[in-house]
Amino acid sequence: MKKITVYGAGSWGTALADLLARKGLETTLWCRRDEQARAINATGRNPDYLKNCDLCPSLAAVSSLEEAAEASDHHVSAVPTQSVRSFFDTAARFWPKNVRVCNVAKGIEIESGLRISQIASEILPHSRFSVLSGPSHAEEVFAGKPTAVVVASAVPGEAEIWQEIFSGARFRAYSSDDVPGVEIGGAVKNVIAIAAGIASAKEMGYNTLAALASRGLAEIMRLGAKSGAHPLTLAGLAGVGDLMVTCFSRLSRNYRLGMAIGEGKTLQQAMAFLGQVAEGAYTVEALVRHSREAGVELPLTEAVYAILYNGKEPECMIESLFGRELKPELPPEMYWGKERL
Repeated sequence: MKKITVYGAGSWGTALADLLARKGLETTLWCRRDEQARAINATGRNPDYLKNCDLCPSLAAVSSLEEAAEASDHHVSAVPTQSVRSFFDTAARFWPKNVRVCNVAKGIEIESGLRISQIASEILPHSRFSVLSGPSHAEEVFAGKPTAVVVASAVPGEAEIWQEIFSGARFRAYSSDDVPGVEIGGAVKNVIAIAAGIASAKEMGYNTLAALASRGLAEIMRLGAKSGAHPLTLAGLAGVGDLMVTCFSRLSRNYRLGMAIGEGKTLQQAMAFLGQVAEGAYTVEALVRHSREAGVELPLTEAVYAILYNGKEPECMIESLFGRELKPELPPEMYWGKERL
């Protein structure tokens, strides 16, 4: 029997740990706080996330990182992106050099502009790293709603190992070797979801929502092209799939954050109202800081940043799209074939 440790007892980490435990895998859930771990073990419920959900009885929670690392040889990181560097740095003391780790968080580090795989390559250079992403609300995964995701690794055979671990009757994982594509799709769509939430709160209409999502996808594609991602990855589950579920569902934390902003709350008020991490609020800062250095135009992303951090009115999103010079929908650099048919 495979032994799995999931690090991070937020909604997503809890839902995945429950999923794996219900598959019959020996699963440990690492919590940052001892009182959270004790509550899960005592009541069978997470007191902070998915609060009313009864977890698999075999799921064990711990707060000792050393104990969590020793409990398994397969490690799933659900730690929020802005904390993942310090987490990897600490966990490296207890993990083997060639640790098998699958990251399931989405985002880009603000200070460095790095994706999580790039952070792992710095701190865990010999690790067998994979990333899982796709349209997957934690609440629906826990409820057993059919869900499809993609898991990618640059290490041959690793994606297939995690594909087998996660896949079941109602949760299907596809494999890929396009780590940049899967990471960029999962990260940038959160920013576009904030824009969608703002537009919904302002009752801008369905045409506007479709335009924002489509032009948001163009920004994902442009950034992906610079990072070596394959366009078809971004047309798949980690790109279009995740973009759709995040931009058009009230289960999305980033969409709800945008709704709160559109209703007149400040970013601090909206985050407090949400009560959970909305990665898009951090990813947008990372993108604005570093996309200009890479020479990538992200007008919608910059508009979201201006609304969140500079007090701009939501209408600036529309100005960012409709007030720009007229251009072709697909710029020449987006074509990956030599000739167009």
